Amino acid sequence: MKNRLKDLRAERGWSQQHLADALEVSRQSVNAIETGRYDPSLPLAFRIADLFGQPIEAIFLNPKETEQ
Repeated sequence: MKNRLKDLRAERGWSQQHLADALEVSRQSVNAIETGRYDPSLPLAFRIADLFGQPIEAIFLNPKETEQ
């Protein structure tokens, strides 16, 4: 699933480790989400959205809309 996590993290000057610590996940998990190799659980997606102060749909892109 495509997402804006890497861009949002970069805008804040956060490292993957900083974000991982804030979300209480591993740095490898953050990397996997950023590269689209792993889709976060719904609870984790909500934590990410809360951390960035944005709705989930502003971070995780609808696959049907990105295929066009």
